[in-house]
Amino acid sequence: MFMFEKPLGMRDTLPNLYAVKTSVRNEIVNEIERWGYEMLETPTLEFYETVGVQSAIVENQLFKLLDQQGHTLVLRPDMTTPIARVAASKLYKENSPLRLAYVANVFRAQHHEGGRPAEFEQIGVELIGDGTTSADAEVIALMVFTLKAAGLEQFKISIGHVGFAHALFEEILGNEERSKELQQFLYEKNFVGYREHVKNLALSQIDKERLLNVLHLKGGIEKAEDAMMIVQCEKGKQALVQLQNLWKQLEAYGVEKYIKLELNTVSHMSYYTGIIFELYANHVGFPIGNGGRYDQLLAQFDRPAPATGFGIKIDHLVVALGDAAKTRPMYGVIFSEEQRKEAFREAMKLRSEGKLVVMQSISGVKDIDQFVQSFEEVQYFLGKPGKERAE
Repeated sequence: MFMFEKPLGMRDTLPNLYAVKTSVRNEIVNEIERWGYEMLETPTLEFYETVGVQSAIVENQLFKLLDQQGHTLVLRPDMTTPIARVAASKLYKENSPLRLAYVANVFRAQHHEGGRPAEFEQIGVELIGDGTTSADAEVIALMVFTLKAAGLEQFKISIGHVGFAHALFEEILGNEERSKELQQFLYEKNFVGYREHVKNLALSQIDKERLLNVLHLKGGIEKAEDAMMIVQCEKGKQALVQLQNLWKQLEAYGVEKYIKLELNTVSHMSYYTGIIFELYANHVGFPIGNGGRYDQLLAQFDRPAPATGFGIKIDHLVVALGDAAKTRPMYGVIFSEEQRKEAFREAMKLRSEGKLVVMQSISGVKDIDQFVQSFEEVQYFLGKPGKERAE
């Protein structure tokens, strides 16, 4: 009964999609390397007690198994945590920022059929050891340039700060538990539920209005000034100042048209500590990438260091690209046995020019007209040597 079935959330990548993903991946990696980031790989399996525990992915989404020594392992659920482990143990030197990048499959278990993949390919960067807003601006600008290199033109990166909503909610609600309850509505984008919850809180009308105004803090840099009128505590105002500085730096990169403030953004990644951002593109109704600052994660591996980075889901990016996704054309050389050598010489000539070439004996094809439809160009070597090519 399982002959053609796959485990829940697992997918096959067929040749055409594989070719598109390869092209997109290569364009992005080339751009990342031009910015001075170095690629690395980490194991697919990690110890649960290290990467599994420190990951921000919830427990019931981890794929767990036991090794022969009885240790609990996990299929890596993200890449930020494994890279933090590697950087803390082998690469990071204090006072010297580290720029790393990766392409890897990550695994998150799905318990219901909802169209979400349990395994997906992610590409991203981590800038470790620089706690300034300049580092946040660099990774956001790099995300823009990688997307443009892949051929994507219509997209927005919505930027927020975990410190703003956290500070405002605790200021008004008085404790973290009530704050988390309200933040959950924002994380789920359940704005109707958020409004109803706020209306039922035992608060003054002024405080209710402050909480409801959070839903309107979307747009340009002017929204940071609007937010300044809502929050009163110093932590909340500091978060907004960071966002204002970030915006100026992104203007210096010339990428501000791709940016918007969204101060009601809340992340499910518990290790984020500051500026966070999500990537949205036309025709895709959910984020195709995200990132942010995580200044406490490396301390969990006994090597405290500030860090920031981003990750892009390649499959989602391919969907966003649509017809703009780049693929290399395929060329065909069809031959009869008598002209195999001549056909091979022609195929090698085309390959030396960087073209993708299929050689096919005509005796192995039942319907030649159907077979050649997928080629950009076809050359025929048929008949006896020395004769004209028959087409």
